[in-house]
Amino acid sequence: MGAALDDLIDILELEQLEVNLFRGLSPDEDRQRVFGGQVAGQALVAAGRTVADGQPVNSLHAYFLRAGDPRIPIIYEVDRIRDGRSFTTRRVVAIQHGKAIFNLAASFHVVEDGPSHQYPMPDAPDPETLPTIREHLEPYADRFPPAFVDWIRRERPIDQRSTRLPRWLDPSPAVREPEQLIWFRADGTLPDDPLLHACVVAYASDLTLLDTAVMAHARSWDDDRFMIASLDHAMWFHRPLRADQWLLYHQKSPSASDARGLAEGFIYRQDGALAVTVIQEGLIRPVKPGWQQL
Repeated sequence: MGAALDDLIDILELEQLEVNLFRGLSPDEDRQRVFGGQVAGQALVAAGRTVADGQPVNSLHAYFLRAGDPRIPIIYEVDRIRDGRSFTTRRVVAIQHGKAIFNLAASFHVVEDGPSHQYPMPDAPDPETLPTIREHLEPYADRFPPAFVDWIRRERPIDQRSTRLPRWLDPSPAVREPEQLIWFRADGTLPDDPLLHACVVAYASDLTLLDTAVMAHARSWDDDRFMIASLDHAMWFHRPLRADQWLLYHQKSPSASDARGLAEGFIYRQDGALAVTVIQEGLIRPVKPGWQQL
């Protein structure tokens, strides 16, 4: 297991302050705000810690309310909404500077038998034949400023392998369909804890999904014509998975309008089983000279 994955596991290992109160830290990185996938993953950990009998998570619905401050801890307050025989429901509020920055509702469901069907997994190259992010971007390093080159070369907790170059490196065709296929997995072997695997997938699900909604519009990796931020995030966990095995993330954007873009993702196990469905809406606000970016 690499150091970056060790760091991610440490970040997801929250400190319990009280019965329903937890504290999470952010990685020591040069970020202006906390990464949304980190808050979602930590909030899901907090919710899961209060669920008895190891019920697996079946869904989560979350809103990003304010930008998180990476310099200080995040407090997660869990509300035990319901403990039922089949379903358990939790609400989690993430707090910094005395204000809510994130709100999550999560449902946990005992394993039951029932009917089964799914969308088929799309065709994709074998992940082992695809280059890593570094291998994809390293040949173009001379186009980027030093800070971005450092980002290209750093170790990552999640190994991502895209089936094609990003639009800002391959602008053809002039209009690209808002759709992408990305294989991903934790860069190392994780402990056998289903909640941890779900939380790592929640973290990874936010890495590229909103990019799909701006794919047909943004013209470069640092396109300053738009203010882009996640607004909400929802996930449905359909079938068991392991985050340290290859997962295919099929991402599409059905709509963008009124300064908002919608993106949907389908996460498949390598055996073709649909494991997770993800929906996210994000802000894609055109920036005009003199605007204050709020």
